[in-house]
Amino acid sequence: MSPSEAEAIESELVPPFAVARPSSLQGPLVFNSPHSGRVYPSTFLAASKLDPRALRRSEDAFVEELFGFVTDLGAPLLHAHFPRAYLDVNREPYELDPALFRDGLPHYANTQSVRVVGGLGTIARIVSESDEIYREPLSLEAALERINRLYTPYHETLKALLLEAHKEFGLAVLIDCHSMPSNPMTEQGVGRPDFVLGDRFGASCSGELTRLAAGQLKSLGYVVALNKPYAGGYITEHYGRPHKGQHALQIEVNRALYMDETSFEKAEGFARLRDDLEAVVRALMAGVSGLAIPRAAAE
Repeated sequence: MSPSEAEAIESELVPPFAVARPSSLQGPLVFNSPHSGRVYPSTFLAASKLDPRALRRSEDAFVEELFGFVTDLGAPLLHAHFPRAYLDVNREPYELDPALFRDGLPHYANTQSVRVVGGLGTIARIVSESDEIYREPLSLEAALERINRLYTPYHETLKALLLEAHKEFGLAVLIDCHSMPSNPMTEQGVGRPDFVLGDRFGASCSGELTRLAAGQLKSLGYVVALNKPYAGGYITEHYGRPHKGQHALQIEVNRALYMDETSFEKAEGFARLRDDLEAVVRALMAGVSGLAIPRAAAE
C-alpha cells in the first residue's frame, strides 16, 4: 500500500471509531457495537468485486443507534465507523486466511481457526455465506496496516473503558451488541429467535445476569435463545473473566425487528424496540448491583 493510499483511507475513517460517554458513570456497564460501522473506504470498494449493498449484508446496521440511549443512563458506548467487511475487531488480532493473501503469513498468525476456515477472519474473505469480497489477493502489508491503525487502538479503548468501570465499581460488565439476519436457521425453515444471548455457555458472564436479561426480554414478549447459534465471539471470550469481576454478555438482535434487510432502512418497529431495550438495560443496571465482587477485585 502506498503512502497516498493509506492517507486516503485515513481521511475517510477519521475518527475510525467513537466513544459516547455519559456525564458520569452510573454503574459498571460498558456497551460495545463493533460491527455497526458503515464508512466504506473508496479504495476498499474499488478492490472489491461486490457492490456496496452486497458488502453491507455483514453489517450490524443501526445497532449503535438502537443502544444510543445508554449514555443517558450513565453508561459509555463504543462503536466502530469502519465496517466489519473491512476489518473485524471481534476476532483475534491475527486470524488471517492464507487463501486471501499473496504473501506468506507470519508464524504468529492463526490460520486454522474455525472463523478463518469459514472465510471470516480478522480481514474477511467473504460476506454472507460465500460471496468473495476481493478481486485479487491482498498484500500482508495491507492487512497489518489495518490491524495497527484500527484494531489495536479499538481494543485499547475498550480495555480502558472496562478498566475505568472496574476501578469505579469493583467490577465491569461488557454488553457486546450485535444483530443477526432473519433468514431461517435450518433447511426446514425454522426461523431465528428475536434475540440470542451469548455468554460462552456460562464462561464469560454470571448466569444470574444472563438469566436477568433473558427474563426481561421474554417478559416483553420476545423469543430468546441462549448461546445457539451465537455463544459469543472473540470479544466476549477475551474480556469475560467473571472470576476477576469482569463479565461479558453478547446480545444478538434479529434485524427483522427494526429494519428492512433489503433496503437497509429503519422499519416501523425501530422506536418500540429501542424503548424495550432501554427497559432491559435499566433492569440490568439495577440487577448488576447484586453481583458478587471477587475478593481480589475488591482489594
